[in-house]
Amino acid sequence: MSKQVNVYEAKTQLSKLLEQVEAGDEIVIARHGRPVARLVPLQRSRAERIPGGWEGKVWIADDFDERDAELEDLFYNGSIFPDEDDRR
Repeated sequence: MSKQVNVYEAKTQLSKLLEQVEAGDEIVIARHGRPVARLVPLQRSRAERIPGGWEGKVWIADDFDERDAELEDLFYNGSIFPDEDDRR
């Protein structure tokens, strides 16, 4: 839906007009009854995604997801407060 407003109304009611534009309306701004500008919603374009952009830039070791026995032992059998024994 298109609505025409004069410059003075556009200046005084800009926030209201922007709400209408965000809702999908088109506002025509006129000077002395002659259209001079259109207030329309901004069409944002998304950046084109290109798969494989990290190819050759990232390396993951073959054993990346293997368990570390020492770390697992510390996690399950280690002291909750490692420095606690030193304080006594």
